[in-house]
Amino acid sequence: MTTPVVGVLALQGDVREHLIALASADAVARPVRRPEELAEVDGLVIPGGESTTISKLATLFGLLEPLRTRVRDGMPVYGTCAGMIMLADKILDPRSGQETVGGIDMIVRRNAFGRQNESFEASVDVNGVDGDPVEGVFIRAPWVESVGAEVDVLAEHEGHIVAVRQGNALATSFHPELTGDHRVHALFVDMVRGNGRAGSL
Repeated sequence: MTTPVVGVLALQGDVREHLIALASADAVARPVRRPEELAEVDGLVIPGGESTTISKLATLFGLLEPLRTRVRDGMPVYGTCAGMIMLADKILDPRSGQETVGGIDMIVRRNAFGRQNESFEASVDVNGVDGDPVEGVFIRAPWVESVGAEVDVLAEHEGHIVAVRQGNALATSFHPELTGDHRVHALFVDMVRGNGRAGSL
């Protein structure tokens, strides 16, 4: 059985929580801060945080273009909250100079569910995750305004799209890493394993 090596973009956000969740989903989890570390992973998680800051730091650390190349070439990638924004081909209300990695044909609205003090938890039925609904933690969360024909909508909350997949790219508006329920991470690790790039460890 192959064990995939999955990185977490360690520029900002819930890096430690994602590393724990990935390890619980039977992956070798590593922080990624440099292009040479990115080159060594089979898949990558882009965590929450502040999407403009992540964009600027990725550029500063020389990661933005290598990230775009790996995603374009089919590396499995999973973005949560700000990570969802980073994977959007288009942002409805971008800040000046804000760039994305892209990879999912969707238009995303930043902070759509409200400000920090309007954060909430909600049960979300996620297609592809068996069992009970996933408890989603929404913190200044985006939602998806619209998707292209190649995008699968995996979950909605109050009529808004909050989880999507396009090929090897997965994104959620919410933070599953904060709940102790690692089923969404297990779904992603299965995507990485199925991509066929993982080597035996």
